Amino acid sequence: MAADDRPEVPGGEPASPADAVPGAGRGVRVLAGEQFSLVEAIGGVRGLVESVLPGLVFVVVYLATRELVPSLVASGAVAAVAVVVRLLQRTPATQAFSGVVGVVVGMLWASRTGEAQDFFAWGLWVNGAWLTGTAVSALVGWPVVGVVVSLLRGEDMSWRTDPRRAVLRRRYLGATWLWAGMFAARLAVQLPLYLQGEDAVGWLGTARLAMGVPLFALVLWVTWLLVGPRAGAAARPGPPPTPPR
Repeated sequence: MAADDRPEVPGGEPASPADAVPGAGRGVRVLAGEQFSLVEAIGGVRGLVESVLPGLVFVVVYLATRELVPSLVASGAVAAVAVVVRLLQRTPATQAFSGVVGVVVGMLWASRTGEAQDFFAWGLWVNGAWLTGTAVSALVGWPVVGVVVSLLRGEDMSWRTDPRRAVLRRRYLGATWLWAGMFAARLAVQLPLYLQGEDAVGWLGTARLAMGVPLFALVLWVTWLLVGPRAGAAARPGPPPTPPR
């Protein structure tokens, strides 16, 4: 649901991360799992490093040099190395590639304008788009959390109109607004820092990291508590009562 949500399954032992924790999943797939594994939900330790390190390197190098080009080169090199290592190890590189895409867009944007804060501009646009999408889905009666969970479980969308499933519908709606709140919070904190320009690049980068994977994982966990298999089963209607004879 978010830019940092990358649900691919790397190789190695066990055969997949879900095998390490029975019933667990990766990324939004955890919503269909019987158990919640924080490590696997965020893509494992390796996925966490690949998500965080390019932005962290950019901020550190920029604060040390106050030069845009070295910062962009260092960040791009870190992202490229992550992809190369995965390719050499013949493990799925989807997560690393998706990280490279974000870094490349940030590099192009910042190099075009010459402003260091524009390295993070793409992320602001992405969060704005997700905020709009989640809010609109809730307002029109198709809360995106319910749609995603139903697709993951291979279920129909009858929860939208079935009065017996009103509790489940409210949970899907509440979880969707929770995600909208996360995207809104990111914008509320990061957009003012972005508008302050290069003087706030360090704070902007720090806020981006703190409100990235950690906040995503927290919201995903709360969502699982609301609509995961156990909560969802409790909110589903039982069989209709047998009429008296």
